[in-house]
Amino acid sequence: MNTLDWFRKAVIYQVFIDRFNGFKETGNSPGFLGGTINGVLQKLDYFVELGINVLWLSPFYQTLNYHGYHITDFKKVDSHFGTEDDLKRLIREAHKKGLYVIADFVPNHCSYQHPFFRDAQHNKNSEYHDWFIFENWPDRYRCFLDFGELPKLNLNNREARNYMLGVADYWLSLGLDGYRIDHAIGPSHGFWKVFRKTMKAKYPKAVFIGEVWCDGLDKKLIKTTGLKNKTHKRKFGISQEGIQLEYYGELDGVLDFALNNILVEAVKNGEDLQSNKDLKSKIRKHFQQVPTDYIMVTFLDNHDMDRFLLHCNGDIQVMLNAFETLLSTGQPVVIYYGTENCRYNKVPIHNSIPHSDLAVRAPFDWDGINRQFVEGFKNLITKYRNQENQ
Repeated sequence: MNTLDWFRKAVIYQVFIDRFNGFKETGNSPGFLGGTINGVLQKLDYFVELGINVLWLSPFYQTLNYHGYHITDFKKVDSHFGTEDDLKRLIREAHKKGLYVIADFVPNHCSYQHPFFRDAQHNKNSEYHDWFIFENWPDRYRCFLDFGELPKLNLNNREARNYMLGVADYWLSLGLDGYRIDHAIGPSHGFWKVFRKTMKAKYPKAVFIGEVWCDGLDKKLIKTTGLKNKTHKRKFGISQEGIQLEYYGELDGVLDFALNNILVEAVKNGEDLQSNKDLKSKIRKHFQQVPTDYIMVTFLDNHDMDRFLLHCNGDIQVMLNAFETLLSTGQPVVIYYGTENCRYNKVPIHNSIPHSDLAVRAPFDWDGINRQFVEGFKNLITKYRNQENQ
């Protein structure tokens, strides 16, 4: 049995911890609303009933922001979300129910309030000075794209690299089954080769899936990444399909943004997903480029983009047809929390509008579940499982 067979045809549920369950208040606030790890634990039976077999947790590390990506301590669970014991309990109970648990891993950057960066910025002789990339100390430094509040870690520095490898090892040692890797294009390919060799030696069954996403990446920001042939990419642009294949042999797979683009374009154009031969041919050609031992994790939407139902103009059957199309690829499929309840933003989100993304990060409406919608997803997953077992 291949060590990753458990993941190859997984149905994954993306949990945004602060917005999923256990919140103290609701609404579209950019602050913490109170969702917790224990809130996720309370819904394990919901996942099982839906047909999920892998949970994907948003970052639970100590952070300044509700979404978890502005990390101030990589080795602590943020108190807003709970405790390390809560996390251990969730992993343990999920495993008992046949659920695997992966988590967001954020190795590229930290918060500008992280003690390591604060020390490096205020002390030129800091032991952490070379953990970051200062272009003109103390105020000009490489960061995550152009977000100054997220300084980029210099993972080519041996100490910084070993620290982050230690972080990855620590949380896997608690029982996590792998990582979805945030902004995997940030660290160098050299880092990923070391990461893979180190982690697989100790955790051969763990899965490592990269967020390799370059749509709309400004050419001037390519320098903040670890991509190959940066000069060529600045001159000629970046192919999403091509960039996904760049990590073959370093990661187990990537989130399939290229396929997502194909589906979004199709539904926007009003194409029939069930009978359109050109669309099926396009999808087939997409997968023909992919090595058989490289995993393409498919999805309709996530926390950084419009809910898929917006592209469908609210037509739930169109969205179900799209979900069935993903299941038919034989690759892992992600359900972003709430998508199965057919909640969606009526106005597109836009990077130029502050907190625009809150529209796709609303608290899960446990009092407003439409069983018919949820059953639609459940029935497709059940059909998929039955076909697998025939």
